[in-house]
Amino acid sequence: MTAHPLDRPVWSALTNRQADLALGDTHALRMDPDYGLFAAAADRTRQSLAALGALTPASGALALVEADRPPRVPGTRCELRYIWQMTAEALRPHAASRPDFEIVPLTEDDAPQMLALATLTEPGPFFSRTHRLGDFIGVKARGQLLAMAGERMKPVGFTEISGVCTHPNHRGYGYAAALTYLATQRVLERGEQPFLHVYAHNKAAIALYEALGFSLRREMAMAVLTRA
Repeated sequence: MTAHPLDRPVWSALTNRQADLALGDTHALRMDPDYGLFAAAADRTRQSLAALGALTPASGALALVEADRPPRVPGTRCELRYIWQMTAEALRPHAASRPDFEIVPLTEDDAPQMLALATLTEPGPFFSRTHRLGDFIGVKARGQLLAMAGERMKPVGFTEISGVCTHPNHRGYGYAAALTYLATQRVLERGEQPFLHVYAHNKAAIALYEALGFSLRREMAMAVLTRA
């Protein structure tokens, strides 16, 4: 039985639509570190796991996102977390579709503010070129970036909604909901299925995503690898 592409989203993305961002070989791949820390082994053979261990940086980390708990990777320590993977077939009617504020496309000129906002709010791994993984949109006031959302992993037929965050001083205005709604709408309009990942304990975020039309596809294991 063929595995679903979203059971191994990193491998699915780095061996196809985002292969230009992949470092490694046929046994293991990681995303260019300027873009992200995601990685995957081709399979669970000793050779592939050794190759994955060799890709783990001396300082820093790699992150695996897979349906099954990963086996031990030689030469590494593993911190295991569990997250929900949610998908949407269609958007539900929601006030987020009618925001009373302007949503603007974000460009290369916005990159420093995007990195600063992600560093402050920690929506997930965000590096100097993460904003180039897909389209990003945001809310600004007097030139300051208040909130944003965008795209990350892109297996064939799917696009991940990611980087959703709002500055702590500007929460409570519905920015995250409206940005997620529009980002999701654009993915659907391209004929792709949107998906996202969220910690299972983040009940507020899950409630928002469910209200927009997302539902749980399955629980996923996220393993953060560092050098032993």
